[in-house]
Formats: sequence, structure tokens, C-alpha cells
Amino acid sequence: MINNALKKIRLFHNLKQNELSRELNISNSYLSEIENGKKSPSIELLQSYSNYFDLPVSSLLYFSEQLENEGKISKTFRIKSASFILKILDWSTEDEQKKTKDKS
Repeated sequence: MINNALKKIRLFHNLKQNELSRELNISNSYLSEIENGKKSPSIELLQSYSNYFDLPVSSLLYFSEQLENEGKISKTFRIKSASFILKILDWSTEDEQKKTKDKS
């Protein structure tokens, strides 16, 4: 589900819920409800995640789909998919660091 993907991306970037909710300009309780699957994220929120983490919305949805199918697909495919997603996240982090460095 998308809620798990959004939470895993936040945790990958070592962000606390209150830090990310502040960055996304949403309440901490709303973010908590999203991550716990009590509410579905809006398209606008997915776009905010996309902008903040510099990932296409399609990658967020793909990652979510892979997590949802975790028990239904082969271990080899899951490993390759996870590796691909982590490369995207690494690229995003490196790109953001480069942008920050270039501004200095």
C-alpha cells in the first residue's frame, strides 16, 4: 500500500514524522494517519512527496505496488526491485547534495 511506501521513504531519509510534516506543510496527525493507512494520500500530497524527495510520483506508486505484492512475487524479483528503488533514492539524495553544494 502507498502508506507503507511513504513511510519507508521517510525512514530511509532518517526523517521523523514531525520533521516531514513540517516540510510538507501538513499536520503531524495527518501524516500519521496516512502512514498508518487510516487515510489515503491526496494527489497533492503525493506531489509534495515527489517534490520534496525529488522522485517522480510514478516511482512512489511503483514502490508501493512492489511492497504490496511482496508475498506474491519471487524473492529474486523483490531483491532486484528493491535494489532499483534504493538506487533511485540514492540518486535523489546525491542530486540534492550536489544542488546544495552548488548553491554554496
